[in-house]
Amino acid sequence: MLQRVDKTLLGIVLVLVIGGFFVFSSASLGLLAREGATFSSVAFNQVVFGIIGGLSAMLIVSQVHYRFWRRYAFYIFLFSVLLTSLVFVPDVGLSYGGAKRWISIAGFSLQPAEVLKVGLVIYLSTWLSGMQQYIKNTWKGTLPFFGIVSLVGVLMLAQPDTDTFLIMAAAALAMFLTAGGKWRDIGFVCLAVLVLILVLAAFRPYVKDRIMTFFDPSIDPQGSSYQVRQSLIAIGSGGLQGRGFGQSIQKFEYLPEPIGDSVFAVFAEEFGFFGSAGLILLLSFFTFRGYKIATHAVDQFGTLLVVGIVTLVVVQAFLNIASMVALAPLGGLPLPFVSHGGTALLVTLASVGIVLNVSKHRKKKI
Repeated sequence: MLQRVDKTLLGIVLVLVIGGFFVFSSASLGLLAREGATFSSVAFNQVVFGIIGGLSAMLIVSQVHYRFWRRYAFYIFLFSVLLTSLVFVPDVGLSYGGAKRWISIAGFSLQPAEVLKVGLVIYLSTWLSGMQQYIKNTWKGTLPFFGIVSLVGVLMLAQPDTDTFLIMAAAALAMFLTAGGKWRDIGFVCLAVLVLILVLAAFRPYVKDRIMTFFDPSIDPQGSSYQVRQSLIAIGSGGLQGRGFGQSIQKFEYLPEPIGDSVFAVFAEEFGFFGSAGLILLLSFFTFRGYKIATHAVDQFGTLLVVGIVTLVVVQAFLNIASMVALAPLGGLPLPFVSHGGTALLVTLASVGIVLNVSKHRKKKI
């Protein structure tokens, strides 16, 4: 069933998933020291929905011709928008930490923004490939593109989920550039995003705190800068070779969200600089291989689809790692293939299935 798909990319993904499971398992032990946390429930969700469900979805989707998604792109995008809008519906949307980013249906909770990310990429791939002759036109190309992204932005910022929207915007810009968009127009969009961040910092204290903490991690050691300081302690104590698998100290009561956005800090403490460099190299190989598949797609729709999906994954991964080493503002983004989140892992692996199918129909062997 997996004949002709890119075996290199498939191998990289399998290594990331299997290795990520062991890292997640070690980080999950930190939950045993936290009141109210249940190891069995998070492990069950990660294994059954994330790994088993995700790998099954990847296998199935890799057999679906990627042009199928073009045929139903608008409906997929509309469904993902409506699904995400359910976070604002009472008794359906779930609130955690002051944000409404989850929904609960029939006892199952999920983060619909994960579906919206892929829905946006599929729709933009269809729209940009169909508007190729107008892509350099400001009125017919840039402004409608900006309008589509802004629609998603309004929905995401209302939750609020600034970090996920920035990932979507990065993927959208990469697709716009690939489709032939002007650098001038891309600069305009980037400037608009920068202004938006400044406005958010002025009206939303948590955004301002993240920016201030980025410039000065010592500004509030028991408050806004606590997580990044604990992360740096964990990474620094790992040294070159690490403490050893399962030997992290910081995951016990010190690191907030050890199975979430702080999982890289746990990994770095246990496997050290060499292990961290290996993970970054693996993610880099995923990036290069994914973009190489994009360059060998038989049509522009396939190229844009792969560029969008790969960019979603790698931007989130490297922003997560950068925030843990204080090279980017702390955003609360999970690390793809590793962090806890059954829905996120399932959707990520399903989207990788689309990339594998594009590789199956490539122009030539790469």
